[in-house]
Amino acid sequence: MTSDLKTLAKNLSGELYYGGSSLHNMQLIAYSTDASVYQEKPLAVAIPKNIQDLKVLIEFAVKHKQTLIPRAAGTSLAGQVVGNGIVVDISKYFNRILEVNEHENWVRVEPGVIRDDLNSYLKPFNLMFGPETSTANRAMIGGMVGNNSCGLHSMVWGSVRDHLLEVKAVLSDGSDVKFGFEKILQGGNPFKEKIYLELSKILNEDNKKLIEANFPKASVVRRNTGYALDSLIKMKPFSQEGEDFNLCKLIAGSEGTLAFITEIKLNLLPLPPRESALVCIHCNSLNESLRANILALKHKPMASELVDKYIMDFTIGHPEYDKNRFFIEGDPAAMLMVEFMAETPEDVSRLAQKLIEDLKMSALGYAYPVLYNADTKYGWEVRKAGLGLLRNLKGDAQPVNLIEDCAVAPDELPEYIEEIESLLARNNIKASYYAHAGAGEIHVEPIINLKTEEGIKTFRHILAETVKIIKRYKGSLSGEHGDGRLRGEFIPEVVGHEVYELFRKVKQIFDPHNIFNSGKIVDTPSMISHLRKKTGEEPAPIKTTFSFSQSDGILGLAQKCSGSGDCRKSEISGGVMCPSYMATRNEKDTTRARANVLRQFLDNPKDLEPLNHKEILDVMDLCISCKGCKTECPSGVDVAKMKAEFLQHYYNVNAVPTRSKLIAGFTKQMQLASLFPAGYNFVFKSELLRRKANKLVGFHPDRTMPLLGETTLYKWFKKRKSVKPGNKRVYLFCDEFTNFNDVEIGKKTVLLLEALGFEVEIPQHEESGRIHLSKGFVKKAKEIANKNISLLGGKISAETPLIGIEPSAILTFRDEYLDLASTENLPKAISLSANTFTIEEFLAREASRGTIDRKLFTAISRSIHLHGHCYQKALSSQEQIKTMLSIPINYSVSVIPSGCCGMAGSFGYEEEHFEVSNQIGELVLFPAVRKLKDDDIIAASGTSCRHQIKDGTYRIAKHPVEILWEALIK
Repeated sequence: MTSDLKTLAKNLSGELYYGGSSLHNMQLIAYSTDASVYQEKPLAVAIPKNIQDLKVLIEFAVKHKQTLIPRAAGTSLAGQVVGNGIVVDISKYFNRILEVNEHENWVRVEPGVIRDDLNSYLKPFNLMFGPETSTANRAMIGGMVGNNSCGLHSMVWGSVRDHLLEVKAVLSDGSDVKFGFEKILQGGNPFKEKIYLELSKILNEDNKKLIEANFPKASVVRRNTGYALDSLIKMKPFSQEGEDFNLCKLIAGSEGTLAFITEIKLNLLPLPPRESALVCIHCNSLNESLRANILALKHKPMASELVDKYIMDFTIGHPEYDKNRFFIEGDPAAMLMVEFMAETPEDVSRLAQKLIEDLKMSALGYAYPVLYNADTKYGWEVRKAGLGLLRNLKGDAQPVNLIEDCAVAPDELPEYIEEIESLLARNNIKASYYAHAGAGEIHVEPIINLKTEEGIKTFRHILAETVKIIKRYKGSLSGEHGDGRLRGEFIPEVVGHEVYELFRKVKQIFDPHNIFNSGKIVDTPSMISHLRKKTGEEPAPIKTTFSFSQSDGILGLAQKCSGSGDCRKSEISGGVMCPSYMATRNEKDTTRARANVLRQFLDNPKDLEPLNHKEILDVMDLCISCKGCKTECPSGVDVAKMKAEFLQHYYNVNAVPTRSKLIAGFTKQMQLASLFPAGYNFVFKSELLRRKANKLVGFHPDRTMPLLGETTLYKWFKKRKSVKPGNKRVYLFCDEFTNFNDVEIGKKTVLLLEALGFEVEIPQHEESGRIHLSKGFVKKAKEIANKNISLLGGKISAETPLIGIEPSAILTFRDEYLDLASTENLPKAISLSANTFTIEEFLAREASRGTIDRKLFTAISRSIHLHGHCYQKALSSQEQIKTMLSIPINYSVSVIPSGCCGMAGSFGYEEEHFEVSNQIGELVLFPAVRKLKDDDIIAASGTSCRHQIKDGTYRIAKHPVEILWEALIK
């Protein structure tokens, strides 16, 4: 087979990974799992560039009896995109928006277009594509068609099936086909004609009665079990009252098992009314919230969504979501979020208040805060993060996708959920309950330990018993997530064996060679085969330098990844995570892939050196340690920390690269160079000498280098004359970058603080350890951290805080130091962390307290455009930088919606990373800077960020301290 795959690779314009090399093995591991509990190593991963590539793959699959597994973002929750065939990833190249018709309200797209990106593109046309999954900022249209996705507002905007006008696809014989509205069932090619002929035979009168009797009842709007034959029989010629026949109704929800979609035509909706109100109904019990839902539906809202206590509790203390829970009052057992939209504030407020009045009259709920317009996003973010937040549960028992997609009529939800609660209670299983109450679909996530045989038995038992309950309610086994590997086994029990045989005939008609995503919907293997979790022998504990105390070890941290793919959003949706993926669009460069590769090796009981693998080194190569995943990933999968730990273990066994040693020794080298700063600067100001020096150490020759100050900040501070003591003492951390390279910024920081009435002292301390962490020298970083904790722990307090200039250095005290502190130093580390601030945080706080006189600053108007450092976005907030820069009364500050700048410490200097570094910069930051006026001020706190902006745009960015210092009236 290897030689056949080599031949296949030569015949493709795109990429093919099929094992052998470390890079190829890593690719296969990265694609071996999806957001479900399932895992299978694929034979190969294909990334086709064009339709001809797809035809080559189909020909290969037929000849070699392989299955093709279509994959977009890989966010399916029922095992749709795993298997041991060839995974075909269309996300990288099939991602064009082809045509918009604003008069007829439709759009043509390729299947790899992201839903939210599409709507950003459509916004100027005042149009939108309605269905929106909670993963809409990374879910792709092809995957949404495959699962017939619905989303938050499906009560009003419907499912994908409701808006699918046409699809172009390649059939299993390699022929092109277009399905759309057709008055007469006819082909266009022989295979299409055969499909229509055979389907007409299946949809006879007897089978129509079977279908009507066995599919969910009409009041169940979420219905995605099996193939949508119930939709076909409602169209002409099978129903005289129906619309013209459109086989797209069947394609939607078919999970890629019938044809390979290449193009999609979608119906569009007008943009929703501009005013919105989200009524957050706080309830004392789950049942109360479901009864409130029935009442709310009478008010015809846009959405009615449930969030339970489990999810809300996981937002407490979460670095990203804690700030979103400000509207939560008390300790509700459940919260129902009901949204209204209208054209005027008065109308939307009236709708919200009318519901609240009715709730109070019915004694439903105890608090009813209302979020309006932009503030509704805070409520929705808590709701959308549900699955990821649940993964923060400690221990081996974890929430599992199992009965999360079952749907019943909304008015029967209270009774249905009571039965589910009773079932789970009988089996001593707890669960979380959230999501689409308004549509009759509650995501029930039982918490089960799948690492035990007993847990696996319970896993299957719960679904088997739920199937019986669903059948009594005449509900749907799968509402929007699909059947996949998870529920496919039980389809015959839900729809009856006769209807199931019709499904098998449909599959045979379209795919006689069984090459399209086999084992899904029909002939599905047992739901407990190929589980991601392992039973029996546990892997040996790994002694790590970081404590990983908050995540049950490094393996526990890797296992927190739910696979939900938050790391696959594009730069259009914004955020930091994951910069390298945004640039390359390769799955291997996602946070998810890195966690998955780590999990594979760490969870192997037979591997005595699980962190000594080239595959892990490859998958970590483009991780730039931006820390975005620590906060933007709802599960908090901190890959930057795991990368540092991995590198330390890898270097314990393998040779340490010379360049890494040189970078880690930056501080000592700068100490030496600072004795002769003029000579150092002469070399790096000369293009010829710089290029040669760069090449010598493995830096890209086109990358300019930061220069040295005439003196160091520490020397300057010690030599300067004493100043009048301020009203309050602050300690300034003299980080290694400011001390040697950004000396002028350090000086201005001292002078600014003194001008504002603070007494500044630079205490004795070591470097931050940030550089050592970035290159994997965690043992040395631990030594530095504990020295600094000992030196500073007794001085730093709420009254005498520690302030830092370089975000990556000072925020290390708040982040890694807590995991590097020795047992005896941990209390000091915690106190030090609580009283350490970036200069922006400190001055913003003082400004809010009224201790800074704004009259000390100019009244001249200036426009400032802010690029935030990744660490500030992840561990602090850009809002504090805005607040600081807004102290001058007429300074207008706007935030550039950029993620990482792409420099990321030494990453952007390194020759092999230079191109990706610039690709990241070109996503948002560089184009935004180039559009600015000459007199606009660019603010950037990070030394790497300022350098990247200079190299990439030839514009000078200033540290916020410089801007504020220059604004002082001298």
